[in-house]
Amino acid sequence: MAPDPAATPAGWRWAPVWVMVFVALWPAPGYAEGVMVLGALAAIAKLLLARFRHGTRLLSGPAWALTSVLFVSYWLPELVSAFDAVDPGRAFREAAVDLRYLPFLWLVAAAVADARGRRITFVGLGVIVGVWSADVLLQGLTGTSPLFWGLDSLKQLISGGAMCPPEAALRAGRLSGVLGPCNLKLGPVLASLSPFVLHLGRVRFGRTGWLVAAALVGVALVLAGSRASWLTFSLVLLFSGWQLLGWKRLLGVFAFGAVALAVLTFTVPQVRDRVERTAQVLEIGDEGVEAALSGRTRIWGAALCMASEHPFNGIGARGFREAFAHCDPNHGEIAAWGEGPALHAHQIVLEVLAETGIFGLMCWLAGVALAWRAWNFAEAEARRRARPAMLALAVTVFPLNTHLAFYSTFWGGLTLMLAALYAGSLLARDRAAPASA
Repeated sequence: MAPDPAATPAGWRWAPVWVMVFVALWPAPGYAEGVMVLGALAAIAKLLLARFRHGTRLLSGPAWALTSVLFVSYWLPELVSAFDAVDPGRAFREAAVDLRYLPFLWLVAAAVADARGRRITFVGLGVIVGVWSADVLLQGLTGTSPLFWGLDSLKQLISGGAMCPPEAALRAGRLSGVLGPCNLKLGPVLASLSPFVLHLGRVRFGRTGWLVAAALVGVALVLAGSRASWLTFSLVLLFSGWQLLGWKRLLGVFAFGAVALAVLTFTVPQVRDRVERTAQVLEIGDEGVEAALSGRTRIWGAALCMASEHPFNGIGARGFREAFAHCDPNHGEIAAWGEGPALHAHQIVLEVLAETGIFGLMCWLAGVALAWRAWNFAEAEARRRARPAMLALAVTVFPLNTHLAFYSTFWGGLTLMLAALYAGSLLARDRAAPASA
């Protein structure tokens, strides 16, 4: 009997679990990195042993192409920027090491290439985001993240050392949740992955499930204190809610969010500090804007300087800290973030321009154009199938916001994973899958 062309090869049916383990281990970055590398090695080994035969049983032809092209649009600027980088050794090393992403992206895309894989992967990601959000609420009530406390206790039991020194919690100034006070990225992570928990709530419980999920994540994000994540989540609510609720009900959701933010501003000191700092943008003069943006206008000025001095291929991926002193417009003054140079541009377009130049920006724009073209030419059913991944990827790279470093291991890995989830689900093998898959 001929094999079912829509069935996932037996050796790849573990791919959704691998993706979920990778995400669940983000609180322990070293272990998450190890899982990613092992997944990449396992994927390439299986492909080599099979001599790349029956590749369309793993991914559709267009999915193979789009996943690979999106990787190249990210990686090629790294390589080209390395030739005259401020730190060529590090730049070439980063480009070489990041080749491991390609087979891992094939693995991620394969995880969502059929209805079973999408269901497991999207539900798993939604559950992870929901649990992490609830953990932040518990931290707000008790002062301790139960998940981080458990991980920290386990690490101390195994190695005798803490995951993060106690003084870091005092410096954090915001709730850190499961990632801990030494890794204050929980807000951006929850905001970028929030489409999956909203999708889960809608599929399982309709409008009520969507509203409960939105409230849970929204309060967690306010407590986490990252203002960039507030904008990201607002975009998620806007684009995922208007079809489900209609404009009138969606306006009610935003009105409820504004009331909740006001209540938290008066009751939670960390939230009040963030709101007051944001309000400083209304003050007259550059000082108010600089204070509201936590010193980012100074960083952006340095990024523009780097881009103007290295217009074609930039200063090299991850070379921002080395080049910052030369381009710092306020050299010698204490920065809003404290001692030391800025580590990255905090804005995707400026990061790409400064570190990889016009060539890098053109590569990124080519990747965006191809992803958008795939969306435009896809059938309505394929768009519904891929909507959570598409929305997560779109809000993560939304240019009118501040960002983490896209060429860092953590945020680069998250962004590329979302790109692979998008390509694999949009161009899935089972073109007739139900919309809820």
